[in-house]
Parts: sequence; C-alpha cells; structure tokens
Amino acid sequence: MEIICTLADRIVHFDLTRPIDISLPLQEGTEAVSCFYAPPVEMQPWRSEHFTGSVAEGGAVNYFWVKFYPHGNGTHTESLGHLTPDRYSIQEALKEFHFPAQLISVYPEQLDNGDRVITHRQMSGVDFLPGIRALILRTLPNENLKQRHSYSGTNPPYLDVGLMEAIVAAGVEHLLIDLPSVDREEDGGVLAAHRCFWQLDGMQPRKHATITELIYVANTVQDGLYLLNIQISNLDMDASPSKPVIYPLSKK
Repeated sequence: MEIICTLADRIVHFDLTRPIDISLPLQEGTEAVSCFYAPPVEMQPWRSEHFTGSVAEGGAVNYFWVKFYPHGNGTHTESLGHLTPDRYSIQEALKEFHFPAQLISVYPEQLDNGDRVITHRQMSGVDFLPGIRALILRTLPNENLKQRHSYSGTNPPYLDVGLMEAIVAAGVEHLLIDLPSVDREEDGGVLAAHRCFWQLDGMQPRKHATITELIYVANTVQDGLYLLNIQISNLDMDASPSKPVIYPLSKK
C-alpha cells in the first residue's frame, strides 16, 4: 500500500506499510525523557469509598487519571500560542496532518561560550529538497540516552536565528527536533528562534506553523525524503502530546 504525491516537479511514492514512529512516549518514572524541570508523569487509579479504578487492586476496570506537562514530558507539538497572550490552540494551527518532509542529521557546533548550536553557517551547504513542508533535524551523536534523558539544567543544543530564518525562507511549515527547544534553555525570555519561526514580530504571524520537540529518530533511519504524519491528541491548548510517524519512499 502506498500513497502518491506531487512534490515540486516530480511524482513520488511513499510506502505506507513501513511506518517509522519518531516519538517518545509519556510514561511514568524518572527514566522518561523530560525538560524544563517538569516532574515525572503521574498515573494513578481513581479511588473513592465505593470504587477503585485498578483491576490489580480488585476493581472491575482500569480507570486512571494522568498528570503531565505537555512542554516538558515526552514528544509534543506546539503552536504559536506557546508565546502569545491570547489563547491559540494547537487544534487551530494543525488542520492538515500529512506533509512531505526532509530528515537531516547535523552535529551542533560548539561556540566559544561552550554552547552547542546548530548554526546557519554549518548548514549552508545543505540543500533543502524542493517542495518539502516539514523539516526533521536529528542531532549527532545520536545516542540512545536521548530516549530517557532529563535535559533540565543541562543547557542542551539549540538553533541560531540565522538558521531559523533560512528554514522559514525555504517554506518549512513544520519543524521537528530531538531537543527540548529551538532556543537556549535559559535566554532571559527572548525566545528568538521561536519568534522567528512563527514570524511573531511581523505583520502576518505564521499561525499554521508548528514546532515538535523531543522526538527520537533511530540511527537506522537514513537522511532523506519522507512522508510525515503528525498525530496529536484533541487537547485544546497551545501544545499537545504528539506522535509523528514518517513513511519512506517506496522501493521500486
């Protein structure tokens, strides 16, 4: 089973029988990925005088409540409502769910101050494929630790504004990264890369654009062209837990 798309001036075929999940789950415990000092995800059965929502504890069904922070626990997709005083839901931003996407692997560059940054200079020789609407950035080295790492207080890599300007100019509407943020962990609230991506300081903010953070792309997945499906929950807030899935080109 495949899907056929027109991409720029060519026809491409994607194989729907080979999905590649690039999300990290919401799960309990300190071994789950987290950032920005979010506490671990909590999942507990509802309990009352006459009911226990746990089969293991003698209840008829499992009926749990869940506590988590979308921006700090697991893979999540966010809208420009992340930065605006007015409420803007991810449900308003994400009306389509399939996009031609390019996966690019890159080593962050270490600056004199010790920061590790994905810069426009180091990616100036990378060509964005014509017609892509989504860009997936995989940072190197791509260690398994990313799947369970607590990034809080570690000053993880981020993107410089020059690169973000080039990403916007290339027509990328959906950016996916395996980092907690496109901006520096502590930047005094400037959030320059976020603001650049959504064009928040211009006349026409990019309300349809999204950023997905804390993904994980295995080393077995090659750089190149994919079909991206972004799955989100129907959570009415600026960000939602998400499950991005990519599909490779058909083997023909």
